[in-house]
Amino acid sequence: MSETATAQTLNFQAEVKQLLHLMIHSLYSNREIFLRELISNASDACDKLRFEALDKAELFEGDGELKIRIDFDKDARTLTITDNGIGMSRDEVVTNLGTIAKSGTKEFFGKLTGDQQKDAHLIGQFGVGFYSAFIVADKVTVHTRRAGLAASEGVRWECAMSGDTAGEYSIEPVERAERGTRITLHLREDQDDLLSTWKLKSLVSKYSDHIVQPIQMKKEEWDEEKKEQVVRDEYETVNQASALWAKPKNEISDDDYKAFYKHVGHDYDEPLAWTHSRVEGRQEYTQLLYVPAHAPFDLWDRNARHGVKLYVKRVFIMDDAEKLMPTYLRFVRGVVDSNNLPLNVSREILQESKDIDAIRQGCTKKVLSLLESLATSEDEAERAKYATFWKEFGKVLKEGVGEDFANKDKIAGLLRFASTKADTPDEVVSLADYIGRMKEGQDKIYYVTAETFNAAKNSPHLEVFRKKGIEVLLLSDRVDEWVTGNLTEFDGKPLVSVAKGGLDLGALEDEAEKQEAEKAADEYKELLDKMKASLGERVKDVKVTLRLTDSPACLVADEHDLGMNLARILKAAGQNAPASKPILEINPSHPAVLRLKYEEKNFDDWAAVLFDQALLAEGGTLDDPATFVKRVNQLMLAMSGN
Repeated sequence: MSETATAQTLNFQAEVKQLLHLMIHSLYSNREIFLRELISNASDACDKLRFEALDKAELFEGDGELKIRIDFDKDARTLTITDNGIGMSRDEVVTNLGTIAKSGTKEFFGKLTGDQQKDAHLIGQFGVGFYSAFIVADKVTVHTRRAGLAASEGVRWECAMSGDTAGEYSIEPVERAERGTRITLHLREDQDDLLSTWKLKSLVSKYSDHIVQPIQMKKEEWDEEKKEQVVRDEYETVNQASALWAKPKNEISDDDYKAFYKHVGHDYDEPLAWTHSRVEGRQEYTQLLYVPAHAPFDLWDRNARHGVKLYVKRVFIMDDAEKLMPTYLRFVRGVVDSNNLPLNVSREILQESKDIDAIRQGCTKKVLSLLESLATSEDEAERAKYATFWKEFGKVLKEGVGEDFANKDKIAGLLRFASTKADTPDEVVSLADYIGRMKEGQDKIYYVTAETFNAAKNSPHLEVFRKKGIEVLLLSDRVDEWVTGNLTEFDGKPLVSVAKGGLDLGALEDEAEKQEAEKAADEYKELLDKMKASLGERVKDVKVTLRLTDSPACLVADEHDLGMNLARILKAAGQNAPASKPILEINPSHPAVLRLKYEEKNFDDWAAVLFDQALLAEGGTLDDPATFVKRVNQLMLAMSGN
């Protein structure tokens, strides 16, 4: 929307109305968070001004002392939060206060259950921000002006959530000499306890003590003459106003860490785990990094800029320094404060900086070590935390196997899979667990990939493995194809697909079985040639197999060809997979194959049905389902004598 000199009344975006309604009702039990959210926003606005002013000092407008103020008026029943940060232009007011420009919004609303307690956590994950003001206020008025704009370009925004105009907001130009933002909350009838210095100070102490800017309130002192507490005109700082990450660890409590996470991560829930350390040497920096307990809604947007905040000598530089974390760790939140980088560092400098590369490597190792300590802890509660982490972020961590060669082995050790040991979709088996349970003589890690867990679990390729009691990993995430394509071995044991041709069970295959396979190949040579001729271009080859015990046939990819599941994934993504044809392997002891050996009249139909059944069992789709059904019906009728 372009700037205009007229007042306007606009309607909230539909999602905002829905969010406001949910927030007012679901989060009311934890209403105090509104102050934390508004102070966090004010702090971010001050940080952004400091960053922009590195290049344009005139944005300070002669006032470089950044601060946040809280005032209240008992008679008017208002609470006001003011900052002298970056402020907003008219366009920014409409964008920031009238819409939710956040990916995952649709998924967010789809997950809401109607259960207030569960929904409160979901809303918290989404990040309530400015709208939390409506938990305690039925009307909110915002006065703001962006630093650098003329005083005449101030903006007044107002919205009431009661009466006929609920869900509408007005916006008009106003004269505003001060830069920054003033938010005035017109409190609801039952919120009088917030009109108290003591209550507000206790909320600041509880939720916002770690904010780097001073949070100021008017002094309240005992007046001997009046025999009551009197509010003075002089302001005092009511928070510590020091960088939490710069303090010694022994001076920071777990509650301090958790409170800081809620500010830096804009999260309603507590973090799952964190790591705090100071690195000294050629590179000097402090890192305070958190692993959240829940996945954000835009987790799958690999281009979304997420929040590891970069500071240089405690001066905020940027809040989405994506170079500080690899993409597969994009869920990490926190702060990195460097003593080496220049204050005027830009995104372009970050792209090329060797210092940043060193910090990134250090941060990556710290996060992976933190996860490793949870995964391998002797404490059951810590291991339960890792299980929670894996459920929320496991698929993202898997991306790292192909992206981070230096840490590939460490990431591989953190991976968890489903397997035939439990035959459940729960991903709890590590590669180390698998190796520890290998049968005597087994020297490979076997796996099968499929579109779904049930397709993997019931794959005909598993039959001989189940018969011999050999554990197989069941991989059904799309990213698993990426993992197995990049992870060829673990702890000296190669990873082998059971759906690839030339299956070699090594010492697990006895001599009698090998001889039986060779004998069957000779005995069925004529049938194999005949089937290959009948199926023509659909197959690369037809072979006898001993990998099947119950199924008549299965399809496998040749040893160096693309797996059939990966080919389907690439096709679904609109990419052209390298052309390759499957090998049809037949079970010589199955009645359907034995029948085919002596079939003359309907040989081509039987061969085609066996191929199509194998394709369906493998998770593929038929090019011509109608012909398949017609063939099956004809063969059934022929067998019944009609």
